[in-house]
Amino acid sequence: MLIYLHIPFCDSLCHYCAFNSYVDKFNLKPSYMNAIQTHLKDELARFEPKPKSIRSLFIGGGTPSTITPKYYEGFFELLRPYLCDDAEITTEANPNSATLPWLQEMRALGVNRVSFGVQSFDDEKLKFLGRNHNKNLAIKAVNHAHQAGFENISIDLIYGTSMDTSALLSHDLDIAFSLPINHLSAYSLTIEEGTPFFQTPQVAHDCLPLATTFVQDIIKRGLPQYEISNFGTYESVHNRGYWEHDDYIGIGAGAVGYHDKHRFYTEKGIEAFIKNPKSITEEPLNSEDIHVEKIFLGLRSKVGIAMEEFHHDELQYVTILLEEHKLKADQGRVYNLDYFLSDELALFITQ
Repeated sequence: MLIYLHIPFCDSLCHYCAFNSYVDKFNLKPSYMNAIQTHLKDELARFEPKPKSIRSLFIGGGTPSTITPKYYEGFFELLRPYLCDDAEITTEANPNSATLPWLQEMRALGVNRVSFGVQSFDDEKLKFLGRNHNKNLAIKAVNHAHQAGFENISIDLIYGTSMDTSALLSHDLDIAFSLPINHLSAYSLTIEEGTPFFQTPQVAHDCLPLATTFVQDIIKRGLPQYEISNFGTYESVHNRGYWEHDDYIGIGAGAVGYHDKHRFYTEKGIEAFIKNPKSITEEPLNSEDIHVEKIFLGLRSKVGIAMEEFHHDELQYVTILLEEHKLKADQGRVYNLDYFLSDELALFITQ
Protein backbone atom coordinates (compact mmCIF):
# COMPACT_ATOMS: atom_id res chain seq x y z
CA MET A 1 0.00 0.00 0.00
CA LEU A 2 1.09 3.57 -0.74
CA ILE A 3 0.33 6.95 0.83
CA TYR A 4 0.34 10.33 -0.88
CA LEU A 5 0.33 13.49 1.26
CA HIS A 6 -0.60 16.71 -0.52
CA ILE A 7 0.88 20.04 0.61
CA PRO A 8 -0.98 22.78 -1.31
CA PHE A 9 1.18 25.78 -0.37
CA CYS A 10 3.61 27.41 -2.82
CA ASP A 11 5.93 30.42 -2.71
CA SER A 12 4.94 31.39 -6.25
CA LEU A 13 2.77 30.17 -9.10
CA CYS A 14 4.66 28.69 -12.04
CA HIS A 15 3.31 29.56 -15.48
CA TYR A 16 2.56 25.93 -16.39
CA CYS A 17 1.20 24.67 -13.05
CA ALA A 18 -2.35 23.31 -12.84
CA PHE A 19 -1.92 21.52 -9.51
CA ASN A 20 -4.05 22.26 -6.47
CA SER A 21 -1.75 24.88 -4.96
CA TYR A 22 -2.01 28.34 -3.42
CA VAL A 23 0.37 31.27 -2.89
CA ASP A 24 -1.86 33.38 -0.63
CA LYS A 25 -3.02 31.16 2.26
CA PHE A 26 0.12 30.69 4.36
CA ASN A 27 -1.76 31.67 7.54
CA LEU A 28 -3.65 28.36 7.22
CA LYS A 29 -0.54 26.18 7.46
CA PRO A 30 -0.89 25.21 11.17
CA SER A 31 -4.61 24.43 10.80
CA TYR A 32 -3.96 22.44 7.64
CA MET A 33 -1.20 20.34 9.19
CA ASN A 34 -3.54 19.53 12.10
CA ALA A 35 -6.31 18.60 9.66
CA ILE A 36 -4.13 16.11 7.78
CA GLN A 37 -3.66 14.20 11.04
CA THR A 38 -7.44 13.94 11.48
CA HIS A 39 -7.74 12.85 7.88
CA LEU A 40 -4.96 10.27 8.23
CA LYS A 41 -6.64 8.68 11.28
CA ASP A 42 -9.90 8.38 9.36
CA GLU A 43 -8.29 6.89 6.25
CA LEU A 44 -6.27 4.38 8.27
CA ALA A 45 -9.56 3.19 9.74
CA ARG A 46 -11.08 2.96 6.23
CA PHE A 47 -8.17 1.15 4.55
CA GLU A 48 -7.15 -0.91 7.61
CA PRO A 49 -3.50 -1.39 6.69
CA LYS A 50 -1.58 -3.89 8.75
CA PRO A 51 1.41 -2.69 10.79
CA LYS A 52 4.55 -2.44 8.64
CA SER A 53 2.48 -2.79 5.43
CA ILE A 54 2.88 0.68 3.88
CA ARG A 55 5.85 0.59 1.55
CA SER A 56 5.90 4.17 0.34
CA LEU A 57 5.00 7.68 1.47
CA PHE A 58 5.22 10.51 -1.07
CA ILE A 59 4.90 14.10 0.12
CA GLY A 60 3.97 16.22 -2.90
CA GLY A 61 2.49 19.56 -3.72
CA GLY A 62 2.43 22.37 -4.00
CA THR A 63 5.74 22.75 -2.25
CA PRO A 64 6.39 20.56 0.80
CA SER A 65 9.56 22.54 1.58
CA THR A 66 7.44 25.58 2.46
CA ILE A 67 6.36 23.71 5.62
CA THR A 68 8.61 23.73 8.69
CA PRO A 69 9.61 20.14 9.57
CA LYS A 70 8.13 20.38 13.07
CA TYR A 71 4.65 20.56 11.51
CA TYR A 72 5.20 17.09 9.98
CA GLU A 73 6.05 15.47 13.31
CA GLY A 74 2.48 14.56 14.34
CA PHE A 75 1.75 13.05 10.92
CA PHE A 76 4.87 10.88 11.05
CA GLU A 77 4.11 9.79 14.60
CA LEU A 78 0.69 8.49 13.52
CA LEU A 79 1.98 6.82 10.39
CA ARG A 80 5.24 5.29 11.65
CA PRO A 81 3.76 2.00 13.02
CA TYR A 82 2.36 1.23 9.56
CA LEU A 83 5.52 1.96 7.56
CA CYS A 84 7.65 -0.94 6.38
CA ASP A 85 11.12 -0.97 7.88
CA ASP A 86 12.54 -0.23 4.43
CA ALA A 87 9.73 2.09 3.28
CA GLU A 88 10.55 4.66 0.64
CA ILE A 89 9.72 8.09 2.08
CA THR A 90 9.97 10.84 -0.53
CA THR A 91 9.46 14.56 -0.29
CA GLU A 92 9.28 16.99 -3.16
CA ALA A 93 11.17 20.23 -2.62
CA ASN A 94 11.97 23.48 -4.36
CA PRO A 95 15.58 24.71 -4.55
CA ASN A 96 14.73 28.11 -3.05
CA SER A 97 13.11 26.74 0.13
CA ALA A 98 14.88 23.41 0.73
CA THR A 99 17.68 24.74 2.91
CA LEU A 100 20.34 22.50 4.43
CA PRO A 101 18.69 22.67 7.90
CA TRP A 102 15.27 21.83 6.38
CA LEU A 103 16.74 18.81 4.58
CA GLN A 104 18.57 17.65 7.71
CA GLU A 105 15.42 17.90 9.84
CA MET A 106 13.29 16.05 7.27
CA ARG A 107 15.97 13.35 7.12
CA ALA A 108 15.77 13.05 10.90
CA LEU A 109 12.01 12.48 10.62
CA GLY A 110 12.63 9.49 8.36
CA VAL A 111 12.51 10.96 4.85
CA ASN A 112 15.03 9.03 2.74
CA ARG A 113 14.44 10.38 -0.75
CA VAL A 114 14.09 13.92 -2.10
CA SER A 115 12.81 15.08 -5.48
CA PHE A 116 13.70 18.63 -6.56
CA GLY A 117 11.58 20.70 -8.94
CA VAL A 118 14.57 22.02 -10.90
CA GLN A 119 12.96 22.12 -14.41
CA SER A 120 16.10 23.61 -16.01
CA PHE A 121 19.60 24.84 -15.27
CA ASP A 122 19.20 27.69 -17.75
CA ASP A 123 18.37 30.95 -15.95
CA GLU A 124 16.44 32.43 -18.87
CA LYS A 125 14.33 29.30 -19.23
CA LEU A 126 13.64 29.31 -15.48
CA LYS A 127 12.31 32.88 -15.75
CA PHE A 128 10.27 31.86 -18.80
CA LEU A 129 8.68 29.02 -16.77
CA GLY A 130 7.97 31.29 -13.80
CA ARG A 131 10.34 29.50 -11.44
CA ASN A 132 11.63 31.44 -8.44
CA HIS A 133 15.11 29.92 -8.29
CA ASN A 134 18.18 30.11 -10.52
CA LYS A 135 20.76 27.61 -11.72
CA ASN A 136 23.11 28.12 -8.78
CA LEU A 137 20.34 27.64 -6.20
CA ALA A 138 19.34 24.38 -7.87
CA ILE A 139 22.89 23.05 -7.85
CA LYS A 140 23.34 24.14 -4.22
CA ALA A 141 20.09 22.43 -3.14
CA VAL A 142 21.01 19.08 -4.69
CA ASN A 143 24.45 19.19 -3.08
CA HIS A 144 22.89 20.11 0.26
CA ALA A 145 20.63 17.04 0.02
CA HIS A 146 23.69 14.87 -0.52
CA GLN A 147 25.43 16.60 2.40
CA ALA A 148 22.36 15.93 4.58
CA GLY A 149 22.74 12.20 3.95
CA PHE A 150 20.24 11.52 1.16
CA GLU A 151 21.38 8.69 -1.08
CA ASN A 152 18.33 8.79 -3.35
CA ILE A 153 18.01 12.20 -5.01
CA SER A 154 15.88 13.02 -8.04
CA ILE A 155 15.37 16.14 -10.13
CA ASP A 156 12.59 17.18 -12.53
CA LEU A 157 13.37 18.70 -15.92
CA ILE A 158 10.89 20.17 -18.41
CA TYR A 159 11.28 19.94 -22.17
CA GLY A 160 9.03 20.75 -25.12
CA THR A 161 9.12 24.53 -24.70
CA SER A 162 9.63 27.11 -27.43
CA MET A 163 12.99 27.97 -25.83
CA ASP A 164 14.41 24.50 -26.19
CA THR A 165 17.28 23.67 -28.50
CA SER A 166 19.46 20.59 -28.57
CA ALA A 167 22.27 22.69 -27.06
CA LEU A 168 20.11 23.95 -24.16
CA LEU A 169 18.77 20.49 -23.30
CA SER A 170 22.23 18.95 -23.57
CA HIS A 171 23.61 21.62 -21.24
CA ASP A 172 20.83 20.87 -18.73
CA LEU A 173 21.93 17.24 -18.75
CA ASP A 174 25.61 18.16 -18.48
CA ILE A 175 24.87 19.86 -15.16
CA ALA A 176 22.34 17.28 -14.00
CA PHE A 177 24.80 14.41 -14.46
CA SER A 178 27.54 16.31 -12.64
CA LEU A 179 25.37 16.20 -9.51
CA PRO A 180 24.81 13.34 -7.00
CA ILE A 181 21.47 12.17 -8.43
CA ASN A 182 20.32 8.65 -9.25
CA HIS A 183 16.92 9.52 -10.71
CA LEU A 184 15.54 12.06 -13.18
CA SER A 185 11.97 12.87 -14.22
CA ALA A 186 11.57 14.53 -17.62
CA TYR A 187 8.19 16.07 -18.41
CA SER A 188 7.01 17.53 -21.69
CA LEU A 189 5.44 20.96 -21.22
CA THR A 190 1.65 20.62 -21.25
CA ILE A 191 -0.59 23.66 -21.63
CA GLU A 192 -3.54 23.35 -19.27
CA GLU A 193 -6.60 25.51 -18.79
CA GLY A 194 -6.40 27.93 -15.89
CA THR A 195 -2.63 28.36 -16.05
CA PRO A 196 -0.83 31.57 -17.16
CA PHE A 197 0.53 29.69 -20.20
CA PHE A 198 -3.03 28.89 -21.34
CA GLN A 199 -3.25 32.37 -22.85
CA THR A 200 -0.02 31.84 -24.81
CA PRO A 201 -0.09 28.22 -26.06
CA GLN A 202 2.71 28.98 -28.52
CA VAL A 203 5.18 28.67 -25.61
CA ALA A 204 4.96 24.89 -26.07
CA HIS A 205 6.92 23.35 -28.92
CA ASP A 206 6.14 19.70 -29.55
CA CYS A 207 9.15 18.54 -31.54
CA LEU A 208 9.36 14.74 -31.57
CA PRO A 209 12.95 14.49 -32.92
CA LEU A 210 14.21 16.88 -30.22
CA ALA A 211 12.25 15.06 -27.51
CA THR A 212 13.49 11.68 -28.72
CA THR A 213 17.09 12.86 -28.72
CA PHE A 214 16.68 14.28 -25.22
CA VAL A 215 15.29 11.01 -23.85
CA GLN A 216 17.97 8.94 -25.59
CA ASP A 217 20.64 11.25 -24.19
CA ILE A 218 19.41 10.67 -20.63
CA ILE A 219 19.59 6.91 -21.19
CA LYS A 220 23.02 7.05 -22.83
CA ARG A 221 24.37 9.04 -19.89
CA GLY A 222 23.47 6.25 -17.51
CA LEU A 223 19.87 6.53 -16.25
CA PRO A 224 17.67 3.75 -17.74
CA GLN A 225 14.08 4.64 -18.61
CA TYR A 226 11.54 2.67 -16.57
CA GLU A 227 8.44 4.75 -17.26
CA ILE A 228 7.32 7.34 -19.80
CA SER A 229 8.74 10.24 -17.74
CA ASN A 230 11.10 8.55 -15.26
CA PHE A 231 14.71 7.43 -15.48
CA GLY A 232 17.00 6.06 -12.84
CA THR A 233 19.49 3.57 -11.52
CA TYR A 234 17.07 3.73 -8.59
CA GLU A 235 13.42 3.05 -9.48
CA SER A 236 10.86 4.78 -7.28
CA VAL A 237 8.77 2.33 -5.24
CA HIS A 238 5.95 4.87 -5.22
CA ASN A 239 5.92 5.31 -9.00
CA ARG A 240 5.97 1.58 -9.59
CA GLY A 241 3.15 1.07 -7.10
CA TYR A 242 0.84 3.20 -9.23
CA TRP A 243 1.76 1.31 -12.41
CA GLU A 244 1.08 -1.99 -10.63
CA HIS A 245 -2.34 -0.73 -9.55
CA ASP A 246 -1.54 -0.93 -5.84
CA ASP A 247 -3.93 0.51 -3.25
CA TYR A 248 -3.09 4.05 -2.16
CA ILE A 249 -4.32 6.47 0.49
CA GLY A 250 -4.60 10.12 -0.48
CA ILE A 251 -4.21 12.61 2.37
CA GLY A 252 -4.84 16.35 2.16
CA ALA A 253 -6.83 18.83 0.07
CA GLY A 254 -7.61 17.43 -3.37
CA ALA A 255 -5.85 14.12 -2.72
CA VAL A 256 -7.18 10.90 -4.21
CA GLY A 257 -7.19 7.37 -2.76
CA TYR A 258 -7.91 3.96 -4.28
CA HIS A 259 -9.05 0.75 -2.61
CA ASP A 260 -11.24 -2.22 -3.50
CA LYS A 261 -12.43 -0.85 -6.87
CA HIS A 262 -13.32 2.55 -5.36
CA ARG A 263 -11.70 5.97 -5.61
CA PHE A 264 -11.92 8.43 -2.73
CA TYR A 265 -11.77 12.20 -3.26
CA THR A 266 -11.23 14.82 -0.55
CA GLU A 267 -12.35 18.45 -0.45
CA LYS A 268 -10.15 20.39 -2.87
CA GLY A 269 -10.17 23.84 -1.26
CA ILE A 270 -7.92 24.36 1.76
CA GLU A 271 -10.61 26.00 3.88
CA ALA A 272 -13.17 23.32 3.07
CA PHE A 273 -10.69 20.58 3.84
CA ILE A 274 -9.69 22.13 7.17
CA LYS A 275 -13.35 22.54 8.13
CA ASN A 276 -14.16 18.91 7.38
CA PRO A 277 -11.12 16.69 6.63
CA LYS A 278 -13.35 13.61 6.85
CA SER A 279 -15.52 14.71 3.92
CA ILE A 280 -15.01 12.08 1.20
CA THR A 281 -16.64 11.58 -2.19
CA GLU A 282 -16.60 7.93 -3.21
CA GLU A 283 -16.53 6.76 -6.83
CA PRO A 284 -17.12 3.07 -7.60
CA LEU A 285 -15.20 1.69 -10.57
CA ASN A 286 -16.48 -1.18 -12.65
CA SER A 287 -14.29 -3.99 -13.97
CA GLU A 288 -13.99 -2.39 -17.41
CA ASP A 289 -12.74 0.91 -15.90
CA ILE A 290 -10.00 -0.96 -14.08
CA HIS A 291 -9.18 -3.09 -17.12
CA VAL A 292 -8.65 -0.04 -19.37
CA GLU A 293 -6.61 1.70 -16.67
CA LYS A 294 -4.30 -1.30 -16.34
CA ILE A 295 -3.65 -1.24 -20.09
CA PHE A 296 -2.86 2.49 -20.13
CA LEU A 297 -0.60 2.23 -17.07
CA GLY A 298 1.12 -0.92 -18.25
CA LEU A 299 2.03 0.62 -21.61
CA ARG A 300 3.46 3.72 -19.91
CA SER A 301 5.95 1.73 -17.84
CA LYS A 302 8.23 -1.29 -17.78
CA VAL A 303 5.62 -3.13 -15.70
CA GLY A 304 3.86 -4.21 -18.90
CA ILE A 305 0.58 -6.15 -19.13
CA ALA A 306 -0.14 -9.83 -18.57
CA MET A 307 -1.46 -11.48 -21.74
CA GLU A 308 -4.45 -12.87 -19.84
CA GLU A 309 -5.48 -9.31 -19.00
CA PHE A 310 -6.58 -8.66 -22.59
CA HIS A 311 -10.12 -9.39 -23.73
CA HIS A 312 -10.47 -11.85 -26.61
CA ASP A 313 -11.28 -9.11 -29.15
CA GLU A 314 -8.29 -7.04 -27.99
CA LEU A 315 -5.81 -9.82 -28.68
CA GLN A 316 -6.12 -9.29 -32.44
CA TYR A 317 -4.86 -5.73 -32.02
CA VAL A 318 -2.10 -6.84 -29.67
CA THR A 319 -1.02 -9.38 -32.32
CA ILE A 320 -0.87 -6.64 -34.97
CA LEU A 321 1.32 -4.46 -32.72
CA LEU A 322 3.61 -7.40 -31.96
CA GLU A 323 4.00 -8.13 -35.68
CA GLU A 324 4.79 -4.46 -36.34
CA HIS A 325 7.37 -4.49 -33.51
CA LYS A 326 5.51 -1.78 -31.60
CA LEU A 327 5.21 -4.19 -28.67
CA LYS A 328 7.23 -7.16 -27.48
CA ALA A 329 6.13 -10.28 -25.62
CA ASP A 330 8.19 -11.95 -22.93
CA GLN A 331 7.20 -14.69 -20.48
CA GLY A 332 3.49 -14.07 -20.80
CA ARG A 333 3.61 -10.29 -20.60
CA VAL A 334 3.49 -7.55 -23.24
CA TYR A 335 5.79 -4.54 -23.13
CA ASN A 336 5.83 -1.21 -24.94
CA LEU A 337 8.87 -0.41 -27.09
CA ASP A 338 8.16 3.31 -27.57
CA TYR A 339 6.75 5.25 -24.61
CA PHE A 340 5.99 8.24 -26.83
CA LEU A 341 3.26 6.08 -28.40
CA SER A 342 1.86 4.79 -25.10
CA ASP A 343 -1.60 6.35 -25.22
CA GLU A 344 -2.05 5.75 -28.95
CA LEU A 345 -1.24 2.07 -28.50
CA ALA A 346 -3.63 1.77 -25.57
CA LEU A 347 -6.43 3.40 -27.57
CA PHE A 348 -5.75 1.10 -30.53
CA ILE A 349 -5.98 -1.99 -28.31
CA THR A 350 -9.12 -0.91 -26.42
CA GLN A 351 -11.03 0.48 -29.41
